Amino acid sequence: MSTSKGVSVTERAKVALNDEFLRNAVKYTTEKLRDGKRQASSEQGNWEEWRERGRQIRLHTIAHLDYYLNQFIENAKANGVQVHFAATAAEAASITLGIAQKRQARTVVKSKSMVSEEVHINETLEKEGMESIETDLGEYIIQLAHEMPSHIIIPAIHKNREQIAELLSKEAGETLPPDTTILAGFVRKKLREKFLEADIGMTGCNFAIAESGSIVLFENEGNARMVSTVPKTQITLMGMERIIPSWDDLEVMATLLPRSATGQKLTVYMSGISGPRREADSDGPEEMHIIIVDNGRSLQLGDPDFQELLNCIRCGACLNACPVYRQIGGHSYGGPYSGPIGAVLKPALQKNVAEWDDIANASSLCGACYEACPVKIPLHDMLVYLRNRKVKEGHKAAEENLGMKGYAYIMANPKRLRRVLRLGRVGQKLLLTDNVIKAKIGPLKGWNQYRHTPGLPAQSFREQWHSLDQELQQTRREMDETIKARLEKERTQRGKGGSHS
Repeated sequence: MSTSKGVSVTERAKVALNDEFLRNAVKYTTEKLRDGKRQASSEQGNWEEWRERGRQIRLHTIAHLDYYLNQFIENAKANGVQVHFAATAAEAASITLGIAQKRQARTVVKSKSMVSEEVHINETLEKEGMESIETDLGEYIIQLAHEMPSHIIIPAIHKNREQIAELLSKEAGETLPPDTTILAGFVRKKLREKFLEADIGMTGCNFAIAESGSIVLFENEGNARMVSTVPKTQITLMGMERIIPSWDDLEVMATLLPRSATGQKLTVYMSGISGPRREADSDGPEEMHIIIVDNGRSLQLGDPDFQELLNCIRCGACLNACPVYRQIGGHSYGGPYSGPIGAVLKPALQKNVAEWDDIANASSLCGACYEACPVKIPLHDMLVYLRNRKVKEGHKAAEENLGMKGYAYIMANPKRLRRVLRLGRVGQKLLLTDNVIKAKIGPLKGWNQYRHTPGLPAQSFREQWHSLDQELQQTRREMDETIKARLEKERTQRGKGGSHS
C-alpha cells in the first residue's frame, strides 16, 4: 500500500499536476458524475427540500447518537449478531484478526468498504498469512496496484484500460487485451472462484437501522450480496456514525445517496441484512459480526465546529464538485479519504494539528462542496476552522507569521498604507510587463507559476474616493434640480387647469 508519510500535499499535488492522463481522467469522470447528479436531482424535484430533510435526519441522529447506537446494538444482538466496539483503528483490525483466526480462515472476500481502508484490514490479514481479496472491480484493480482509493465511489478513477489490462495480465499469467468486456470477464471468473472458497465475507455499512438492528448496503455490481451470503462467517465494519433511526428515514437516504454519488435514481442493489442465517433461509452466513468503529469520531461530538462532519453519507459529491480535487486527484491527499471531506476528516479524526498546515490548505474555499453535499455539510467553513485552530496552537510557518504581522502593522495606519502603496508602485516598475508581474520570485513564485499577478493601479480606491465622492455629490445635486423642476412644472400645469375650470 502506498504511503504518504513525510510527503506534503503540495509535493504530491506537483506529481499529479504533471500527469496529464490522470488530470484528464479525473476531470472527465467527475464532470460526468456531476452532470448525472444534476439531471437526477432535477428530475426528482424539490431537491432542496430533500437535502434539508436529509440534513435534519443526520443532525437529529448525531445529536442523539448514544441513544440510537444502544438501540441498534440491542436489536442487532436480538437478531443473533455478535457486536463488537473498536475505539481505534488498531483495535478494529485486532478484533477482525481474532475472529478470522478463531475460524481458522485462509481466505477473506471483501465488498467495498472505506472503513476497512481506514483501518488497513488487508495488510493486517495478509501479515498473518491470510488472503484478503477485494471483490468490487475498482477496489480489486487498486489492490493489485498496491494503491489507495483515489475516489470514495470510483477508487480506480485514475487508471485507463491499458494500465488495467497490464495489471490483470500479470494476475492472469497471460496477456489480456485492453477490452472492457474481456477484462471484466476475467475478473468475474476469478472472483467467482474466490467467493466459493472464502471462509469469511467482509462488508462495510452504508446505513444501520436502529429500530431493527439491520445494516443496509448500496452497490452496483452484486458482489456485496455474494460476500454476505456465500461465506459461513460475515464481518461488517461500521463507522459509529452510520446510524439512522428507522426504515422510513432510509427512504430519504436512498433518494439522496445514489443521485448524489453517480446520478442514479436508485442504486442497482440495496440489501438489508438483519442477522445471520435462520432455519428458513436458503442462504446467508452462519455467524455474523458487526464491529462498530470509533477511531476519532467521538472526538467530534459536542464540537460546534465539527460535529456536522459526522453527518456525511460518503456519496463523493463534494469530490466531483471540488476544483482542487479535479486537478490533483485523490492520492494527493495522502489517505483513504480525499477531496473536501478528506481534507477535513483526516486531521479532525486524528486531532493532528501539525498536519492541518498541509491538508487543510488544499482548498479554494469556494463552497462548491457545500452546494453539492446532499446533507448540507459546511465543509468550506470547517476548513477555515481547521486553519484557525492551527494558527491558535502555534503551528504556522515563520515566514507566514512574519508576513501577517507586517500586514497588520501596515493596515493599522492609513498613512502607513498610503506610503507602502506609493513605494509598491515605484518598485513594481522593475517587474511590470503589460501591467502584470510574471516574475517567479519570492512570495510570488508559487502564484506566478500558473498565473500572473496584476500590477498595482495608478490610484487606490481610497485615493480615488475624494474625486468619486465629489462626482457623486454633483450627480445628486443635478438630480435634485431635475426633480424640483419637474415638480414645479406639474404644479404650474395643475394651476392652469384649475383656473380654466
